[in-house]
Amino acid sequence: MRISRLFVPQSLESGAIVDLEPESAHYVRTVLRLRQGDALTVFNGEGGEFPAEIVQIGRDGVSLSLGTRDDRDAESGLQTHLGLGISRGERMDLGIQKAVELGVSAITPLFTERCVVRLSADKAEQRLRHWKMVARSACEQSGRNRLPEIHHPESLADWLERQQGLRFILHPHGGVGLRELPAPTGPVCVLSGPEGGVSDRERHDALRAGFTPLRLGPRILRTETAALAALAAIQTLWGDLGG
Repeated sequence: MRISRLFVPQSLESGAIVDLEPESAHYVRTVLRLRQGDALTVFNGEGGEFPAEIVQIGRDGVSLSLGTRDDRDAESGLQTHLGLGISRGERMDLGIQKAVELGVSAITPLFTERCVVRLSADKAEQRLRHWKMVARSACEQSGRNRLPEIHHPESLADWLERQQGLRFILHPHGGVGLRELPAPTGPVCVLSGPEGGVSDRERHDALRAGFTPLRLGPRILRTETAALAALAAIQTLWGDLGG
């Protein structure tokens, strides 16, 4: 039987009794439908994980008894940063979820010229909290014990200026293939546009900022596919998907 994994944003120590915060307690009680004596694996995003047993569960809360810390690490040795043009609803959620499963180190949602999503400051904060929850759930499912950084949404122009390492912009009609390049010695940064891609001006700005156009075969991929295909290929060639 598969043991559920739960992110617990608290200090964790071997042998401790932990009282879950209300949101996590509700999830354990009403979504997972666990009972006293059931097992969990918990982690707090700082590395490592703990086997846990439910010792008390009810409307007043849920308490766990923690076992011995397991230092198991599921992080890729390749640092990857995804700049992701903000797309609508499920497409954005899917992109973040799958990027986390593929081992991305950081994601920055980007406002671009062709973004159909416009967010006020309040809405941007709400979406950021939602995207962090998507990333957290993806870590629970995929076995990661460290949470990737989900940065505050910003403009593409501002983001371009600060990127370092090997930098790619996804381009459906040209550029280089990954096999034509030597393995990177530092981080890798991938820029993927929203629905409709980036504009010609934005593409030129990225090239001036040191980004290399990257092709992913002869087919044009949707925005929710392109970034994931790039991350999977990069992790296969240079990260931990190649065994």
